[in-house]
Amino acid sequence: MAKVAKNMFVRGLSGSLGEQFVIRKGRGGSTIISDKPTFAADRVFTDEQLAHQEEFQQAILYARSVKDEPVYVAKAEGTTMTAFNAAVADWFNKPVVLGIDASAWNGQSGQTIRVRAKDDTRVTKVTVRITAADESLLEQGPAVPLDELWWTYTSTTLIADPASARIVATAEDRPGNRAELVWQN
Repeated sequence: MAKVAKNMFVRGLSGSLGEQFVIRKGRGGSTIISDKPTFAADRVFTDEQLAHQEEFQQAILYARSVKDEPVYVAKAEGTTMTAFNAAVADWFNKPVVLGIDASAWNGQSGQTIRVRAKDDTRVTKVTVRITAADESLLEQGPAVPLDELWWTYTSTTLIADPASARIVATAEDRPGNRAELVWQN
């Protein structure tokens, strides 16, 4: 794909050139010339392609509903991206739980567990679950944000055998994507 900026021969030019090229104006005023796409009349999509198309349609619907939200407007500001594009990108990018710090927790009530989580836009919620070795739920609840990366959870019950307990931290972003990390002694 060729990009042309401030060229008097193609400035303002758009459309297709024969059956070979498509010419369009890009963000920032540049002229973009690319191959004209071709599709066979008997084209059959694979199951993976159909699933991706459905996912993309969901991303577009999400972006249409939130494109004016301040978080996406701010993310797009100063870039060639629009707030709509930022929302579509956020739909496809899951948050990541980077770590669980349970060094201040030994099974007592009122102790803190810290969770480090990030997202390309913003983590909106972190939930902490403490389970027994057999995965039965001992307690769970929301963590509170400390800053852009760290969240803190305060335990509410006494855990009789903290050495065999598992801590599961789940981070969620604005579109509802989730990621989790498991910590165990």
